[in-house]
Amino acid sequence: MPKRPDTLETALLALELLRRIPRNRKIAASELHEQLKNAGHDRDLRSIQRQLEMLSTHFEIERDDRSKPYGYRWKDRASGLSLPVLSEQESLMLALAEQHLCNLLPSSLMKSMEGFFQQAHTNLVQQPTGKREREWLSKVRVVSTTQPLLAPKIKPGVFEAVSNALYANFWLDVDYRNAAGKRKDARVMPLGLAQQGCRLYLVCRYEGYENERSLALHRISSAQASTLSFERPKNFDLQKYDADGRFGFGEGKRIRLTFRIDKEAGLHLLESPLSMDQEVREIGGQFEIHATVVETAQLEWWLRGFGNQVSDVRRLAASEA
Repeated sequence: MPKRPDTLETALLALELLRRIPRNRKIAASELHEQLKNAGHDRDLRSIQRQLEMLSTHFEIERDDRSKPYGYRWKDRASGLSLPVLSEQESLMLALAEQHLCNLLPSSLMKSMEGFFQQAHTNLVQQPTGKREREWLSKVRVVSTTQPLLAPKIKPGVFEAVSNALYANFWLDVDYRNAAGKRKDARVMPLGLAQQGCRLYLVCRYEGYENERSLALHRISSAQASTLSFERPKNFDLQKYDADGRFGFGEGKRIRLTFRIDKEAGLHLLESPLSMDQEVREIGGQFEIHATVVETAQLEWWLRGFGNQVSDVRRLAASEA
């Protein structure tokens, strides 16, 4: 006869389920089972289903049993599960984290945190002592340094498959369309995820190749994580990949850049230098800038953006400077 779970274990499972049941949508037992599994709670699906049936009779939880799988959600006016250890300050931090980390965390992890995010919003809205924390959300904002653009649409299920494969080190099967419109089915090794402005890019290696490429997520028509795992390459470093200018369409070549820029247009470079070794000379109504940078297409676009305010552009290989 299988061993029955003890009372403490059952109570902890019930608390985990109550914390994860959403308020604004229905969730199936299978999704909750997956969330708990990802969080390290190894319980079978039938146990989850039994607990949900019990909870829906004792708490203000609505069960939609019109069709299978059944869906569960907190009723509209239900108080939900209170988490007294979540202070107003912690609620504020979670609300900000939800806004700015939603595209940088695995989809499964974001879903497992759903209960905390909901409780954070509830605390900020309902707690009279959280007025200052609630106001803080309207006092801070991340702003773009370029012309704001709407984020390109990512096909349903793509981000979930990509982030989960990246998280678990699983090979990923993708149907990808490049900028020229050419489509290709490929198996890739996901190595990193980067947000550049409003776009998301997957850094990966194609099966059978040793070099890295960046795939725009909005150009992936479909993605499916395989069950085959891989050993993450020890020679890959996402921070170095970025420092080498790969997201700016470069190949890591460092140059000594010199140019002149009108003082009005170049004042910000005195406050935000191009590099640690930047040197500035004043020549009449211009600044002459010397800096070691990575040669990229993005650098060229940046220089061209100043029009005739920039002149006398020179480039030398860093080793020759």
